[in-house]
Amino acid sequence: MKCPFCGKDDSAVLESRTVDEGEAIRRRRACESCKKRFTTYEKVRGSALWVIKKDGKREPFEREKVKRGILRAIEKRPVSLELVDEIVDQVEREMLSLEDQEVSTRAIGKAVLKRLRKVDKVAWLRFASVYLEFEDLSDFRKAIS
Repeated sequence: MKCPFCGKDDSAVLESRTVDEGEAIRRRRACESCKKRFTTYEKVRGSALWVIKKDGKREPFEREKVKRGILRAIEKRPVSLELVDEIVDQVEREMLSLEDQEVSTRAIGKAVLKRLRKVDKVAWLRFASVYLEFEDLSDFRKAIS
């Protein structure tokens, strides 16, 4: 494993443990050259998942896009990054469990909204305003009701 600090590819595994309900392995490593420590995660790569955009275009599912959307919604809110990663993991697992290699942005958005509502109502409203394309104050009032 290449060291993120010095770029050398000699590292020793100090500790391994399963995470995400046994779906990943977390490894604590130490670089043999610079002696700095870092963490890696191993995860089984699921089947290719494609997202159908609103305009009909198809693109590969990207966890980072989902995460960026959630991070914008939780900005300045008391939500931990670990919880964001957990939500992204849950959404990805839900999409993979649909037994279809193509999912709509609508399905992804609904899955995120369902989880954000339980975590933080303000973050939920922020995400909903973008996802549901609110245009004016009446849209916000309807969502709050």
